[in-house]
Amino acid sequence: MQRTRKLTLRSAAALASVVVIPAFATQAACPAPAESAGGPTNAHSRYVETHLLPSVIKPGEKPSTLADRMRDSAVPGISVAVIQGGKLAWARGWGVRDTKSCEPITPDTDFQAASISKAVTAVLALRMVEQGKIGLDRNINDALKSWKLPVDLHLAPHGVTLRQLLSHTAGLGIHGFNGFAPGDALPTEVQMLDGQPPSKVGPVRSILPAGAQFEYSGGGYLVTELALADVSGIPFADLAQREVLSPLGMKRSSFAQPPSPAVLDNVAFGHSHGAPIPGNYEVVPQLAAGGLWTTPADLARLLIDIQASAAGKKGHLLSPAMTRDMLTPVKDNWGLGVAVYPDGPKRFGHDGLNAGYLSFMIADEKGNGIVVMANGDGSRALMDDVTRAIATDYGWADMAPAAMEEKTLSMTELSKAAGHFKGGGLDLNLEVKPDGLYALLVGAPPSYAERLIPLSPRRFRSMSLSTTVEFAPDFSFFTMIEGAPPMKLVRVTDKMPATTEASPNVRK
Repeated sequence: MQRTRKLTLRSAAALASVVVIPAFATQAACPAPAESAGGPTNAHSRYVETHLLPSVIKPGEKPSTLADRMRDSAVPGISVAVIQGGKLAWARGWGVRDTKSCEPITPDTDFQAASISKAVTAVLALRMVEQGKIGLDRNINDALKSWKLPVDLHLAPHGVTLRQLLSHTAGLGIHGFNGFAPGDALPTEVQMLDGQPPSKVGPVRSILPAGAQFEYSGGGYLVTELALADVSGIPFADLAQREVLSPLGMKRSSFAQPPSPAVLDNVAFGHSHGAPIPGNYEVVPQLAAGGLWTTPADLARLLIDIQASAAGKKGHLLSPAMTRDMLTPVKDNWGLGVAVYPDGPKRFGHDGLNAGYLSFMIADEKGNGIVVMANGDGSRALMDDVTRAIATDYGWADMAPAAMEEKTLSMTELSKAAGHFKGGGLDLNLEVKPDGLYALLVGAPPSYAERLIPLSPRRFRSMSLSTTVEFAPDFSFFTMIEGAPPMKLVRVTDKMPATTEASPNVRK
């Protein structure tokens, strides 16, 4: 996802932005589209329409309908694609493209993919590696011609590599970017890299030791974008179209920013709290990091190709060996362009959040997968529940944890989880209070503490952040297993740092 305030399956650092959501705006009264408008229906799509449950349920709680949840979440439209056995099983949309025209969401309706764009970028980059155009483990400045990443003799004396850029281990800054209004002057790649107007963020530079840690960086993908254009002599959007989108038959996908007339012909406009965002969408010139327009069905085609190659089949965009490299964690369960879930059957995916849009995709090594996109940026919990319903319906227990009831744990059991934890750009205190276990970012005021609901002695859920975590048996670390990347936070000390009553880095 592309914006600094986005949620993650892109990066757990988004959890650091604890935001109180204002009341939803009143949605325009659009009549429900005809059932046929959203695409073919089947028993599985009807299950999604009637069997949504949150991650934590009360005894006897009954499922909600998709229509009710979309209304309550102020999400005008949602689109889904499901992969089964290495094939696209079905794709369908619900709701409307925008609350003014009330045109229906169809399987061909385009959404902003936001940070899911990084997965496409990674496939493109690795394809260029296999063609001998760029080195995976060479200094990226060897590939850059129109600009050079300034050398930091302390943090990156030997430069940074493409592998580090794709896995967010290059130590570069700029987590995400802000978009531009349609019609605004757009910065060039070099202007964005150097933080020059009309760019809205600072320069992309080394801020941490190269290769030493995971630090989510959209800026690193901007470096990758320019490097791929330089080594190929082709603009990034055209190169991606030639090497990835067209070969996979992703006919509704494009990195064109502003969007092309073909995209605008059937596009979902972005909404926030039930109201269209200004200009209906933002223009995202940081293409590799978050500029893709696409559909769930098209993203399913990308996942299917990766799955087939990972299974050892030849004739796909990447060789089996390169795909295995892509899906191997580098740091904190991040591979090259995707988050990798290593427990159980290997799963991989990404999420994305741009202004007015939210998206999520996940696939496993068995040839199954789920892609969900929505034109409402407050739809994280809804998307998790849709994913959970699909996984439950198909019996894919590893894709999404089943709905569970809150458990009652003793103070002794809760105390095992208390302590100071770091990882994935997060620095958290976990503290036991009389009414339960609470998480608080170091430096945040106590009023920001978030109660973690126990689902088992080692599994807890943050409802406001739609995130489930699971502790190791010895409580030396915990991993995010739903609602965020599979980031690992490690216990660093039993003495918790102090909190403050105010912090300029935490927004409420």
